[in-house]
Amino acid sequence: MPTPRLSDELAQEAADAFDALRNKTEAALLLGIPRTTLNERLKIAAERGMCGTKPVLPGFRIAQISNTPNGDYIQQKPEHGGQFAVPAGQKIKGVSALVDADGREVIKWVKTSADADQQAAVFAATVAALKEDLPRVTIMPPPASVEADLLNQFVVTDSHFGMLAWREETGADYDLRIAEQLLLDWFSAAIASAPQAHTAVLAQLGDLMHHDALESVTPAHKHVLDADSRLQKVIRVVIRTVRRIIDMLLQTHQHVHVVMASGNHDPASSAWLREMLAAMYENEPRISVDNSPMLYYAYEWGGTALFYHHGHKADLKTLDVKCAGIFRELFGRSKFAYCHHGHKHSDEGVKTHLMYVERHETLAAPDAYASGGPWLSGRSAKRITYSKLFGEVSRNTMRPEMVAGRYVAANDNIDVRDLGARGSIFNTAA
Repeated sequence: MPTPRLSDELAQEAADAFDALRNKTEAALLLGIPRTTLNERLKIAAERGMCGTKPVLPGFRIAQISNTPNGDYIQQKPEHGGQFAVPAGQKIKGVSALVDADGREVIKWVKTSADADQQAAVFAATVAALKEDLPRVTIMPPPASVEADLLNQFVVTDSHFGMLAWREETGADYDLRIAEQLLLDWFSAAIASAPQAHTAVLAQLGDLMHHDALESVTPAHKHVLDADSRLQKVIRVVIRTVRRIIDMLLQTHQHVHVVMASGNHDPASSAWLREMLAAMYENEPRISVDNSPMLYYAYEWGGTALFYHHGHKADLKTLDVKCAGIFRELFGRSKFAYCHHGHKHSDEGVKTHLMYVERHETLAAPDAYASGGPWLSGRSAKRITYSKLFGEVSRNTMRPEMVAGRYVAANDNIDVRDLGARGSIFNTAA
């Protein structure tokens, strides 16, 4: 049961006794109550404006003075405490208080949360520190002959390194070893069949990694994922695979431009991967890395404008306006414009008044969630060749069955197929 509220009569009686005697001990003896009880009643009397100003009670302040025909009434309230010190990296998001029957604060909780800006600053500082110790890579000499007008764009999306699929459940096996082998096989085949273009764009459109943290869940909604391996092992394989792909592209192109788009599965991982690659190749003029933190990316090739986005924030219906608005100067200079995205694991293209917007399939097998849903799509990736003067001039679509085992990556020291069990990647034992 809560303590009953002190009556105004008892509060006024304590105030009058203290005012007359100016001594708390004598006032308590006069009223026949303990000194502690008198103190409590005086605090309540002060809060109700019964104590005047001589003297102001210790720990109290004058809150209000009212002049009435019956005299002046002074209201005293407890002094405020010192300014609350918000812990570093936190911000106040709410305050809770426990009060007694008279509405007085007994205890207070100040609720804080991590400051997003502070978290971003810490993350940026961490990345900057990590970059200091990365080795700077010197690349092999460029090819002797290329077509100066041409650019080969190698589009891969939603590779989901670290995802696990079981053929009996999903129709195809997929794990970390298969993901690495398949992507290297595809690039070997795509490069071998591509024109001798001046520039290569590695257009990795997001969700390169299946999960973004130690927990195998999606970052935003915490959906549980079918995961194959430990996060650090996935990171190691991803870095190794991307570096080998870049080396392969450099052997046949004068310049390589790298786009590592952020996806909904790997927003943090794509950030550190972009920064790592930018630092690693900063002394190599033949490589450029788009390490913009934006979710939209662009590359200018003469009169051809190329735009990229994962597809989780804008799609076929809105990407043309979005990209033209963000990159309006580049778009204004272009004669041809193309935008590429992934996310839905299916092919579709729309030619709008502004540009051709294309969604791409993935090479990866479906996971249990995708195979159990209403979606059906093929598995493929494309090499598209653009001219500075004429826009798209050719393309080649290759499916996993077309490339698996046909080629060995040009710079393989150890064939990735030798790292795991022998046999087709489409018939891997469960």
